[in-house]
Amino acid sequence: MTALFVALLLATGLMRLGEVAVSARRIRARPDALVSERWLFPLMAALHAGLIVAPLVEWIALARRPIPGVSEAALAVFVAATALRVWTLRTLGRSWNVRVVRPPEIVTTGPYRWIRHPNYLVVVLEIAALPLVGGAWVSAAALSALNAFVLFHRIRNEEAVLAQDPAWARAMAGKARLLPGLL
Repeated sequence: MTALFVALLLATGLMRLGEVAVSARRIRARPDALVSERWLFPLMAALHAGLIVAPLVEWIALARRPIPGVSEAALAVFVAATALRVWTLRTLGRSWNVRVVRPPEIVTTGPYRWIRHPNYLVVVLEIAALPLVGGAWVSAAALSALNAFVLFHRIRNEEAVLAQDPAWARAMAGKARLLPGLL
């Protein structure tokens, strides 16, 4: 499980770098659609860098090891979150971005049939689960708390932009943000 943990951290880090590169290219194509997030996006970027670094530091410095049962459950959650991420990104297609960008179209298919922000649900699950794969429970708790703060502000900002489009407001009016029927 320890080699798998390190591999998952590295793969997640590479994926995040790829996401930033794709987003930068899309923003260059539509710079007028970018919404300012002066302090929030840098904090969000630091959080995602912390998802790679903090669990690894905790794992090494505090000699953490996988917790039987917890690590396997966390791995299952991480795999499920990854599947949801793939579905979400395929559904959004070219509308996806790591930044808040006024979308070229409103997407209501795929997981957006049931919730407004499936990609943020993915992030919640990843941040809670990935550190636990290696037993880094302090990182899981601390990063999850920071993520709750970041997403509270990010979702409010993004929804304020999206709600300017009456089609989005109508399409998402009865849908929960993260969990159908709950949140």
